[in-house]
Amino acid sequence: MDYAFHPLGDQAVMIELGKDIDCQIQKKVMAVSAMLDNHPWEWMVEYVPAFTTVCVYYNPLFFLKNRVSHKTPYEAVCDELVQLLNDLDLDERRESRVVEIPVHYGGESGPDLDIVAKHNGLTPEEVVAIHSNGHYFVNMIGFAPGFPYIGGMSEKIATPRKSSPRLKIPAGSVGIAGKQTGIYPIETPGGWQIIGKTPLQLFRPDHDPPSLLKAGDKICFKPITLKEFREWE
Repeated sequence: MDYAFHPLGDQAVMIELGKDIDCQIQKKVMAVSAMLDNHPWEWMVEYVPAFTTVCVYYNPLFFLKNRVSHKTPYEAVCDELVQLLNDLDLDERRESRVVEIPVHYGGESGPDLDIVAKHNGLTPEEVVAIHSNGHYFVNMIGFAPGFPYIGGMSEKIATPRKSSPRLKIPAGSVGIAGKQTGIYPIETPGGWQIIGKTPLQLFRPDHDPPSLLKAGDKICFKPITLKEFREWE
């Protein structure tokens, strides 16, 4: 398996597994994540998977207190990682959870549904049908606490971001940006095209972990009525 190491400050190693966002690179990211779950080191603080990389954060003081060579903490971490990465089994992936996301599409919940439909020459109902029947997986969590970048959306409903972002996007808003879909976990500015809203709370600071979703999760969107949305809330 091809990979490259890059330092990220003085307390992290970024493992680069490719340049393009695709299923094969995502498979590598998930395999490396599973490896780190199954082989935790005392020096490892945490790891963060992304589209094409996995960033491993380490405690440099561990190596300074337990020095057995003249290598820097970064070099020592890279040596440890190489030993496992060279023998990595790409099938060593943690089993994906399937998380159902109820969504009320259109209306006040999805003010940009008509824009997405018009951009793609579809009816709003067709957009909802396509969006709620995709095969989705969470590529990474980022941008805002618990924000999932979700891959697998059909290009039939791909729509560019807004030229001028909104100052406030309500928590739970489901949006489209290019070929991706995502869910705003908290109220924040944003430029994604909002097509619906979920009553689920994606960022729960009183939970451990605080993010409902994690990289590698499979997602299915379930259309619900406004009445069901309010009952769920």
